[in-house]
Amino acid sequence: MNARGAVRGPARFAALAAAAAIALAGCAATPGSEPEASDSGELSGTLSVYAAASLATAFDRIAEEFEAENSGVDILPLVYDGSSTLARQIVEGAPADVFAAADETNMTTVQDAGLVAGSAELFASNTLVIVVPAGNPGGVTSLGDLANPDLSIVLCAPEVPCGAASTTLLAGAGAGAGVEVQPVSVEQNVTAVLTKVATGEADAGLVYRTDVVDRDDVESIVPDGAAEVVNRYPIAALADAANPEAAAAFVGFVLGARGQKILADSGFGTP
Repeated sequence: MNARGAVRGPARFAALAAAAAIALAGCAATPGSEPEASDSGELSGTLSVYAAASLATAFDRIAEEFEAENSGVDILPLVYDGSSTLARQIVEGAPADVFAAADETNMTTVQDAGLVAGSAELFASNTLVIVVPAGNPGGVTSLGDLANPDLSIVLCAPEVPCGAASTTLLAGAGAGAGVEVQPVSVEQNVTAVLTKVATGEADAGLVYRTDVVDRDDVESIVPDGAAEVVNRYPIAALADAANPEAAAAFVGFVLGARGQKILADSGFGTP
């Protein structure tokens, strides 16, 4: 058993039980129905949040508003990366209080290690788009064009949620025959794919629809079958959180009305 999953003694057990009770209290509700966090002076200390790279814009805003509501809490710089990378780091002992993944598979990895307090809750969804540089110099119009050997295509690695979704989409989910793509590189998070396309290092890639909101350096194309390949995002306070009360409150904020509005404004769908 890794250090994060070890039994720590009565005082530690009581703190974890309290965190689990707080997290479970919100499980019966749906996103948008949880009470908002308030600045009661009861929450304090630092909070460490690990979140999928595709959540960066939305979670930066959520963190800012959460801190405004809870002036005693200082959220450390949020850690963004591919969900598989974050899950591995958490299982290996990374000091996270909250984990928000871009798919259920990587949350299950953390949950199976006994590191989730209570249960994870779905809070958002996302689908893929084809992204091309502004002006679309490669003339890409569909998934089939990604098989053109004259084009440079970049994708997420298969073990990353955006990569798993890309594999499913390219295999023909909801769109007929599959498309075989030979990418020039595979990346460990969706941000890296977007960056390579935006800078002209690649002619096209597959990213989430939320990644192209309010950007003028790229263009996007909704491919056939995208609506049938949906990533659902879970969030959980972690059982070994150093600040379990603030962790549970942050999860509640994401599931609550203000967190859900920020996510919707950033292009995310409901779970």
